[in-house]
Amino acid sequence: MSSQYFRFAVRDTSRLRVPLLEQLLARADGWVSVTDWRADAFRVIAPQTASMPAVAAAALCADRAAARTGAVDAGAAEVGAAAVRAAEVGAVDTVSAAWVCAATPVHYVAEMTSVRLGWDGMLALSPAGAETLASDFNRIWKGSGIRLTASRSAQLFCIFDFALDVITRDPEDVLGRHIEEFLPTGADSGRLRQLISETEMWLFEHEANRARTALQLPAINGLWFWGGGAPIASLPIVEGWTAGDDLFFNAFSAPRDDKFSSGVIAAGCAPGSDQWQEVESRWLQAATDKLRTRRIQRLQICAADRCYTVTAPGLRRFWRRRKPWWESFE
Repeated sequence: MSSQYFRFAVRDTSRLRVPLLEQLLARADGWVSVTDWRADAFRVIAPQTASMPAVAAAALCADRAAARTGAVDAGAAEVGAAAVRAAEVGAVDTVSAAWVCAATPVHYVAEMTSVRLGWDGMLALSPAGAETLASDFNRIWKGSGIRLTASRSAQLFCIFDFALDVITRDPEDVLGRHIEEFLPTGADSGRLRQLISETEMWLFEHEANRARTALQLPAINGLWFWGGGAPIASLPIVEGWTAGDDLFFNAFSAPRDDKFSSGVIAAGCAPGSDQWQEVESRWLQAATDKLRTRRIQRLQICAADRCYTVTAPGLRRFWRRRKPWWESFE
């Protein structure tokens, strides 16, 4: 079944009405609860026999492959330099790896009795800044079987020489919430929680944060470890396309093949945000037009822990009244 999967972010700070999205939600067949939206979306573009790799494993695999082939932006000198370094160390830093996870820089907000990850708590680094943190981490943790590496896009990954049996959460799920209930769980969660505590102490007075403070940027006071699994040597073959901005699905981005109608759009922004108008016109409206003309058979709209399915017959439910989009995800 040809399908498009549209994922967007939910932010309490964004409560602006968006007519197209609200119309689609009103005319949907219904919704189902999702615990892992990436797994659901992966099935849209992957053969049923394909095994889904871990988020970090796919992202790191794609980054190392691109670094080896020199697939960098010719106009981005800083990114290009990071890619060269990644190519040089890529074969070394994963040779003994048993487990890899993303290490997203975050800014926590300390409250009276708890710690919260603010709505803007996921931080972006420059390629040079990511390389600096990775280098210093590896100096401190030398010989521990744990190391940090930076991708061409300045994403940090933590590589372990031993496997971990843990369940982690996407930091997107934690934005605006107290972090305690989202910390790692599982048989080896103690080891990962210890690393979380140690990295918080390491970052407390780190030189990188003094530089960020001088630039009036929020301090990096933690690394959020998530999306972990066994490293992979190659990505699984998919039969669809991806668009938007997501650590996992970016790994499968390639020139769009018109023979595939199924695709995944990870918008990465919230309705009403500055980026929403472009996302809506380029992807959501286009998907709606294809659904109406039956070039695709269904459109899945996912946010938070719910996924709605819209079909061509459903688009004719004109009597259903729209409501604020956020009420559909509460």
